[in-house]
Amino acid sequence: MLNPIRRALIGDPLPSSQTVHQRLTKVTGLAVLSSDALSSVAYATDAMLEILAPAGLLAVGAMRPLAFLIAALLIIVTFSYRQTIHAYPQGGGAYIVAKDNLGVLPGLVAATALLIDYVLTVSVSVAAGVAAVVSAAPGMSHYRVVLAVCFIALIAWGNLRGVRDSGRIFAVPTYIFIGSVAVLLGVAAARALLGQVPVAPAPPAAASMTGVGLFVLLHAFANGCTAMTGVEAISNGIPAFEPPEADNAAKTLLIMAAILLTMFLGISVLASALHVAPHEQETVVSQIARAVFGGRNVAYYTLQIATMLILVLAANTSYADFPRLISTPRVRPSSPTGGHSGDPGRRLKSWSPPSDHSSNRF
Repeated sequence: MLNPIRRALIGDPLPSSQTVHQRLTKVTGLAVLSSDALSSVAYATDAMLEILAPAGLLAVGAMRPLAFLIAALLIIVTFSYRQTIHAYPQGGGAYIVAKDNLGVLPGLVAATALLIDYVLTVSVSVAAGVAAVVSAAPGMSHYRVVLAVCFIALIAWGNLRGVRDSGRIFAVPTYIFIGSVAVLLGVAAARALLGQVPVAPAPPAAASMTGVGLFVLLHAFANGCTAMTGVEAISNGIPAFEPPEADNAAKTLLIMAAILLTMFLGISVLASALHVAPHEQETVVSQIARAVFGGRNVAYYTLQIATMLILVLAANTSYADFPRLISTPRVRPSSPTGGHSGDPGRRLKSWSPPSDHSSNRF
């Protein structure tokens, strides 16, 4: 009796031999594995302003140089992961790289940190998505927890449908978000060229400062680095791509980095130019959209819906990479004749999923 219901919800069981047919193209791979990184621009600027705004207007003025420093760091990290992708075509996440070059213990530490990060990614992304909903519809503030639970259940259902199906489900919202932010930045640039620079409400009065402490700047920089959340997901998920896996993953990584860089710098510069301040009931992106689009109109709500969708779907990175990471076999440290697994340059033997006809959809 339950089988028809189960199959209607999650589809027919897929044998492990069909894994190759569940591979991702660059288009769906960008949606599935980059939504975490791309969505981080919706809260990275907020995170910086939460530290800088209370310190005064002088501190807020430091946001632009901090944003460009983070952008430079993003470029370095991107090309580092690109090298890793080609060096470890079977999947080159932090665990494998650290274990092969530093030893088993550092590899396990890196893996543990990643597993914890994947769990936190779900909570942070979903909470940020709910914040986008509340920004557009303040009356939904009392339903934050209910909305968060429903969003998590929706993501779980999408993944139970299979990797390819989840890619189809998640591709449209991801590209709508990218397009919406592009429109936002384009309209803002056009209005600036026409001398019609919008001004958001002035931030709350803060005590003037003669200088900004180094700790404040470093704290803001660290918070702003949340813009790089999820950049490693593509290098972890190389086997999920269609052949040639490494080439497709590397190209997808570069595309993702270029989009992320543009959106993060654009939103940060706009937040600084419009004097946007963090607010508990409204996100920075929402305030920027209201100022640029001239109020809560169709363009504003489109951006807010797209932001909510990609933030919620960003949690899919955890669903895609958590099972893959914990399924990676741990190789024993060494043997009398086999050398040491931590020797630099040594790589893991390629691992293939079992060939039994199980119902594992990953």
